[in-house]
Amino acid sequence: MTIGELAGRFGLAPHVLRHWEAMGLLNPGRQPNGRRHYQRKHVDQVCLILLGKEAGFTLSQLRELLTNQDEPAVRRKLLTEQRNVLRQRISDSRASLAIISHALDCDHPDLTECTELVKWVNKAIGPPEHSLIFRASGSSD
Repeated sequence: MTIGELAGRFGLAPHVLRHWEAMGLLNPGRQPNGRRHYQRKHVDQVCLILLGKEAGFTLSQLRELLTNQDEPAVRRKLLTEQRNVLRQRISDSRASLAIISHALDCDHPDLTECTELVKWVNKAIGPPEHSLIFRASGSSD
């Protein structure tokens, strides 16, 4: 398939695929006239790149994951690190969801008066002497 066909399949602009090729993420074949020619394996690679980006990997990290088949330790290290990052993001998202859910059900007209929300805020920012928010708001240290 052509670069336009492959890019269109994923809603991407062709220049994105050219950039990924320059980064070493894709290696299309060439037709006699020099045009890129993509095969089924490239569809899979683009899908893996998009999934990896969604998981928070950088293009450099994805290049290492996709091109270091001979170094499973490198792959394992990158995957383990990103799994830990995702676990933290999920934990943070769950906490945010709990706060939003509580705020939706809260009867206080001023959410800063809700003792439950204030507890979450205090837990998030820590004690005043360690809080960047507190210092930025004019604390006289």
